[in-house]
Amino acid sequence: MLKIKYQSIAVGAAIAAVMLVVGGLVVSLAGAGLPAAEAQAQANVPAAPRTITVVGEGKVRVKPDIAQASIGVEVINGDVKQASADATATMEKLLEALKAQGVAENDIQTSYFNVWVERPYSPDGTPSTDALYHVSNTVNVTIRDLSKVATTLGAAIEAGANTVNSVNFSVADPSELEIQARQQAIEKALAKAQELAGLNNVTLGEVVSVSEMAPGAIPLYDAASYAQGVGGGGVGPISLGEVEVSVQLEVAYAIQ
Repeated sequence: MLKIKYQSIAVGAAIAAVMLVVGGLVVSLAGAGLPAAEAQAQANVPAAPRTITVVGEGKVRVKPDIAQASIGVEVINGDVKQASADATATMEKLLEALKAQGVAENDIQTSYFNVWVERPYSPDGTPSTDALYHVSNTVNVTIRDLSKVATTLGAAIEAGANTVNSVNFSVADPSELEIQARQQAIEKALAKAQELAGLNNVTLGEVVSVSEMAPGAIPLYDAASYAQGVGGGGVGPISLGEVEVSVQLEVAYAIQ
């Protein structure tokens, strides 16, 4: 009898322990069903700050101070060695002409060199056994004296250049212009944020974050500005125009 009674007590204690565990689970599950606001408060997670986020843009327009051009030579010949030799000889003359116009050696950089074969088709549409070899050599040139852009391009053509592409104008050092553009961008962002705060009957607080998106220098056409002089190669007036240094700032302000 004593032994059976002891087992009954042990079983009862086990059942009570299971009930406690189940009760704990019930309480835990009940807590999981709380409203989102109460659950967040229990978890001690701070609410996301209320902010107004705007984008301000600053722009500064100036005359460029450097020009960059892609100038090259292409030679076609049935003998690849001859085509290469002719291209080399013409490129040497081209480089000498550029230096004679005041272009520094470190402002001339090879950007493209290519050799490819063309196999023409005969009148009946079958491939010809003849081959034409194309040898191309191109350099990127920075011209710092803008009064000599047209004459420099003309001298290059006279020396044998037969490809001139991508004549662009820019500013050698835009850092000071970017500072001015950022100041404008901040002022415009603040004005825009204050306007939005007023429209929503809230008070603007301190800056929470700032991020920059910089498109860089953008060339703008200006028909009133031309480089003087025409090179002997037939290069006409070159429009310098203006460049625009633009900076965009995304600014988030707290709402008080």
